[in-house]
Amino acid sequence: MLENWVVVPTCLPLVRRRCHACASERFRASGKFRVNAHHKLIDAWLLALCTACGDTTKLTVLERMNVRSVRSELLDRLHDNDLGLTAELLQDPVVQRRNRIALDWENAWRLDTGGSGHLDREAIDVSVRLAARIPVRPVRLIAEGCGLSRAEVERLITEGKVVSAVRLSGRLSGDFTFTLKR
Repeated sequence: MLENWVVVPTCLPLVRRRCHACASERFRASGKFRVNAHHKLIDAWLLALCTACGDTTKLTVLERMNVRSVRSELLDRLHDNDLGLTAELLQDPVVQRRNRIALDWENAWRLDTGGSGHLDREAIDVSVRLAARIPVRPVRLIAEGCGLSRAEVERLITEGKVVSAVRLSGRLSGDFTFTLKR
């Protein structure tokens, strides 16, 4: 029987970017947008606050775009300070590249295994789905989901008792499956 595990975000990730005021490297997205229109052109920024000094930085969302080329639904969400839009934009690779930012997902997600009924079985097949593009270490997920230490999971991988079509060392940002044999 295939187990389904889900990695779920619990809050917005921190934004990794150097603060000009205090040299800290973490910002918290405020969920607020600033929209500025100049004749037929529009700019929009997502505001983020330094976690150390509270200084505000602007993350560019739209830059000198023709107002008519922006979907009205997007404009409404910007004006409404839509928190869902904040989450979408933070994970958008174009926004990340444009603003030269990375996301810090530490303590911003949880693993939902659907219970511990699988712990007593000899072998389990698990499908892990990431509800957002969260870079996670599969070894950590397997350890947390199965109640094992990371060293024990590493040993099981080396012995061939944990197998997957993807490389389990390092980080993954996409769904994957694995089989654990005890």
